[in-house]
Amino acid sequence: MTRTDLNQPAQILVAGCGKLGGAIASALTDNAKVYGLRRNPDRVPTGVTGIGADLTQPETLKDKLPESLDVVIYCLTPSRYDEQGYHQAYVTGLQNLLKAIGNKPLTRLFFVSSTSVYAQDDDSWVDETSPAEPDRFSGQQILQGEQTALNSGHPATVVRFSGIYGPTRQRFLEEVLEGRMNPQPPAPYSNRIHEHDAAHAVAWLAQQALAGHAIENLYIASDCEPVRLDDVVDWVRQQVPCKAPVEGARKGGRAGSKRCNNQRLLNSGFEFRYPDYKAGYLEMISKLS
Repeated sequence: MTRTDLNQPAQILVAGCGKLGGAIASALTDNAKVYGLRRNPDRVPTGVTGIGADLTQPETLKDKLPESLDVVIYCLTPSRYDEQGYHQAYVTGLQNLLKAIGNKPLTRLFFVSSTSVYAQDDDSWVDETSPAEPDRFSGQQILQGEQTALNSGHPATVVRFSGIYGPTRQRFLEEVLEGRMNPQPPAPYSNRIHEHDAAHAVAWLAQQALAGHAIENLYIASDCEPVRLDDVVDWVRQQVPCKAPVEGARKGGRAGSKRCNNQRLLNSGFEFRYPDYKAGYLEMISKLS
């Protein structure tokens, strides 16, 4: 549905305004009224209007939502990492939010998902047409959340992120520096996206929807260079002194071995600031104290 009152700023709700959701919200504040929903509304970014609610507790949503919303971005993460925690975050919370919105029309509903819904482990390329048949409960619950969004009755878009890294997500880099990563060649393929690009990809798609441009119902959001894990580790070791591998250092990845194709996102007009791991990690390494 296209917006009818273009004289008023768009109203956007980011449901789950934590690390990624907060960055998405901040990227949208220049041209929209942005609301950030989280348990502690005082922790939303500057320029975002906080809404205090717990999406797994539907009574906390009562009378909290704006009267009219154009775009809803659902960006919850589990509070616990068992099957029930994933179901609460990706399915129950969304169901509760959709019930609170009711039959008020949206221009677009966005659901932040993960490439973990792909179980491919054969180095193959995956895109939006590839089968998503997750073999772990986490991916299964995320996929159920996707279907909840797509079947909501609102125009909906799912954005599947690969591994997000960046200045606030330095775990992998720290593990290499400390010798806790020692993958053996040929290691599995890995896929990643810098946190800046992750936030701005969703913001870009939301802006396209608000402008009345046609967008797809599914995008893979990953940078332009899938790469074997050992190649990444070797490259980091060439850029900065790292400790020798420790006993028990991790040998491989945690998400199979596949190569994520981001061509559909590129076709939308989105431009990466960090198109590959070298661009992103080099900047992070340059700021190490």
